[in-house]
Amino acid sequence: MDTCPDASIVSHFKDLQDPRIERAKKHRLIDMIVIALGSIMVGGDGFQDMELFGQSKRAWLAGCLDLSNGIPSHDTFGRVFARLNPKQFHQCFLSWTQAVSELTKGTVVSLDGKTLKASFDRATERSPVHVVSAWCSQNGGLVLGQLKTQSKSNEITAIPELLKLLAIKGCIVTIDAMGCQTQIVKPIMDQEGDYLLSLKRNQKKTYDAVTTYFHDYIEHNLSWRDGQNFFDAFDDTHGRMVRRRIWSISDLSPIAGLDKWEGLNSIVAVEMIRKAHCQAEVTSDYRFYLSSLVRSAEDFASLIRQHWHIENKLHWCLDVTFNEDCCRIRKDNAPANMAVLRRLALNLLRQNGPKSISLRQKRLLCSLDEDYLLRAMSGAA
Repeated sequence: MDTCPDASIVSHFKDLQDPRIERAKKHRLIDMIVIALGSIMVGGDGFQDMELFGQSKRAWLAGCLDLSNGIPSHDTFGRVFARLNPKQFHQCFLSWTQAVSELTKGTVVSLDGKTLKASFDRATERSPVHVVSAWCSQNGGLVLGQLKTQSKSNEITAIPELLKLLAIKGCIVTIDAMGCQTQIVKPIMDQEGDYLLSLKRNQKKTYDAVTTYFHDYIEHNLSWRDGQNFFDAFDDTHGRMVRRRIWSISDLSPIAGLDKWEGLNSIVAVEMIRKAHCQAEVTSDYRFYLSSLVRSAEDFASLIRQHWHIENKLHWCLDVTFNEDCCRIRKDNAPANMAVLRRLALNLLRQNGPKSISLRQKRLLCSLDEDYLLRAMSGAA
């Protein structure tokens, strides 16, 4: 092992506070983090896999790690990750992401929550861990940060805290209906960002005013189809025909009760018309969005589609490729710390080629090719 993955890992995690007392430190904390990350990248899921990876790759790891006391046991990995301060661990993760990514003007930053379903503990009646993640879809996709919450309902207070940790100046922040709150809009505008928020009935007065105006004056007004304020798109993939009609409304003066939304410049309405190829039934529903931007309906259609990358390219990959929902690690801080470790592994794999193969194949390649694993852990393209 000619070099060590210190450019991306060691330099950002070396100052992480070790929770162990001095006499119990038989293994360096940074060495344990490198071994743990390596095990995740080659397909491992838990602490026993970390020990197995370390034992099987001991000769290779010895080129840059201090293994004078051997490979830590799975119990040692478990105790350390259960006691590591999750805020400090996440801060190291943020330091790494900010070093490898630079958010340019117009970058879409999507926020959404995810529950680690198997992290609940019946013995202590502990609820499963819920985390809010920030996802950037540029350059193949990157997790920018995450914040642990007590439950899904706490996303409203967690999102502003997560936004404070991110450099979103000039970025477009997209959030689902849970995050459509005036107290979330303010920190976005204070950081000179823009927003696109899904509007639903949790904001009843605003929702009723917007939907009433749209259905009374816009929906059947054919003059909208002649300009950039209307966009009509068709999609026949995934075994169904989908038609999306998008309206962009920038004249908000006829709609009452919008003053509380700081920086609001546009209302976006989307009608989704679906028909499965094998069925005669046609379904239709409407979705509405609030935005500080003034864009064409076609541009808004693209931004709305980009938001769902956080579901398709992050949450789905964590569940299917990294088995996150099946992970039964649940003691103390271990679930939150393991969530950060999985997102770090996903980022490293996303940032490294070849682009033509899937994340699952990249994890397999890491297990087969030590040179590729080293390049991936080092953040080298």
